[in-house]
Amino acid sequence: MDGHGRAVAPAAGTVLNALATGRGAAFAIDLETTATVDLDGSGEYRGEVADAPDADTALVERCAELAVVEWGDGEGATVRTESEVPMAAGLKSSSAAANATVLATADALGVDPDPLSACRIGVKAARDAGVTVTGAFDDASASMLGGVTVTDNDRDELLAHEPVDWNVLVWWPDARSFSADADVERCRRVAPLADLVTDLALDGRYGEAMTVNGFAFCSALGYPTDPLLEGMPDVDGISLSGTGPSYVAVGTTDALESLAEHWNDRDGTTWHTTTRTDGTRTT
Repeated sequence: MDGHGRAVAPAAGTVLNALATGRGAAFAIDLETTATVDLDGSGEYRGEVADAPDADTALVERCAELAVVEWGDGEGATVRTESEVPMAAGLKSSSAAANATVLATADALGVDPDPLSACRIGVKAARDAGVTVTGAFDDASASMLGGVTVTDNDRDELLAHEPVDWNVLVWWPDARSFSADADVERCRRVAPLADLVTDLALDGRYGEAMTVNGFAFCSALGYPTDPLLEGMPDVDGISLSGTGPSYVAVGTTDALESLAEHWNDRDGTTWHTTTRTDGTRTT
């Protein structure tokens, strides 16, 4: 153990938003957050975000603190993160930062933890820091394990996990939406549709699940459905990601290139990427 650790974690897109029923599903995508952790013996925890000196660092500080409680001896640490993932865009930037921080702290302590145990530490930290309503175990597990996961967020239980190899298109507008600010009561009104999405996801029909989820949660959260309609019927699946404002689509290269022509006309950023199967890892 040299007191220094580094880890990278992928972002994720949504198959099922967990706000309606507590069950969710997500898939890892090839956008990364990197965390470096240096133990300093201070007993205190400090966070820094590259290119964002005023960013809230409570989540990563709590992640490092809980990881030290689990595997260390009160060392204290400095956490530095840098990310390709836009913040508060629905692409699971918080889950990626939490996973990367927990594994980087474990690396600094010379520990190789069970991935789901490490994931649950990050989820607890997210709840403690108030950045999530559900705990986001769906998002966190997809980022930690790679592939697609289906989860019970009320119990932090993994219901299904499958590697997937998809082409992905992401569009995020020039706006932010914080998950903790979502209107949970409106989301609960679409619970019957969320139950249908759960059944589809557990049956491996992820594209259909995404699309039903997209229309349900655009309605519940007040986002336009036009970005969804622009991809249909050619894409395999398309959805609002998280609580927005980003949208994600999966499908053939031709279908996604056609959709990108529409999304490129909108203000914001359109990004071609792929799914990830390797999840969070130390480097």
